[in-house]
This record gives sequence, structure tokens and C-alpha cells, in this order.
Amino acid sequence: MDNKEFGKQLEGKTKLFAISIINLSSSLSNTPEGKVIRNQITKSGTSVGANYREANRARSKADFANKIKICESEASETVFWIEIIEILKWSNDEKVKKFLPKPMKYSPFLHQSEKT
Repeated sequence: MDNKEFGKQLEGKTKLFAISIINLSSSLSNTPEGKVIRNQITKSGTSVGANYREANRARSKADFANKIKICESEASETVFWIEIIEILKWSNDEKVKKFLPKPMKYSPFLHQSEKT
């Protein structure tokens, strides 16, 4: 698989991840605290895909590497919010657990992308 094909596949995976995060966030409570976490996780979870898409359209290798670092940071933040949701038991355990490994799976892909 060449870099372009790899990038397109990962764009698709990050888009599906964003949709899954939106579905998770929409299931959170409507309390003031729930709204804060819903906003945070939606922003960070959808940012991974948006920034990866931008990375694939970078103007230079340095620009690409910078956008990949942003993706990693946003994925890490998303994992943080998912862990908070899990600790607070704000969502079905199975629903939350299916999300936990996904952002971490992107990290090796993003590192691999950074090297190309």
C-alpha cells in the first residue's frame, strides 16, 4: 500500500471515529458537567480526523509533521475524556470500552505517517 492509499484509509477511519464520538457525546447527561464534557470530547474527538485530513494536504513535510502532532495530542485528550466518562459511569460500560482502544490505535499509524 502506498502513502496516498494509506492516508486515504486513515482519513476514513478517523472520520468514522469522529462519528462514533459524536454518538457517544450525544448520549451524555444534560447536566452542566455533562455539557462541558460533551463539548470537550466532541471537539477533541472530531479534531483528530479534521487535522489528519489537513495533514494529508500539508504544504511541506514540516507542516505535515506539525499536523500529525496535533492529531496525536487531540487523540490523547479524547482518551482522557473517555476515561473520565468511564470513571463517572456516565455511559454504558460496553459503549465506552469500545472507544478506549481506538484513539490509542491511531498513535502508531500517526507515527508511521510522520516518518513518510
